[in-house]
Amino acid sequence: MELQGKVIAETPERSGTSARGDWKVKGFVIETHDNYPRKMMFEVFGEDRLRRFNIQVGQEVMVSFDIDAHEYNGRWFNSIRAFDVRLVDPAAVGASVGTQTAPAASAFTAPAAAPAASVGAEAPFPPAPEAGAGEGSQDDLPF
Repeated sequence: MELQGKVIAETPERSGTSARGDWKVKGFVIETHDNYPRKMMFEVFGEDRLRRFNIQVGQEVMVSFDIDAHEYNGRWFNSIRAFDVRLVDPAAVGASVGTQTAPAASAFTAPAAAPAASVGAEAPFPPAPEAGAGEGSQDDLPF
């Protein structure tokens, strides 16, 4: 998935040692430029990625990320990990406001309406007649 926005905050870097060796992770918050701006916190895992992406507060970025969830002590937690972060030209942001890419739009918006059916075409699953509905019933609601 992808989402474009401005980096508005960062979390302190965390590090530790696991069975595979030392690790580092840092979180960043971006805000979209929609009519109703949304915020998303994502993490960049690994010292090499942190250096390569070199994310700074105030930059306009396109974040490619994966979403996963894990359970700990009976509670579930979401994890949003960035695998690619690209800088976006700030001048292009004004022109592209409201024209998000398809993956970003589908991540947070309702699905698009189905195309209009042609005249005389039936729906794939017409509503079943209600039990007890008489032949002269004017109510054709499926519930």
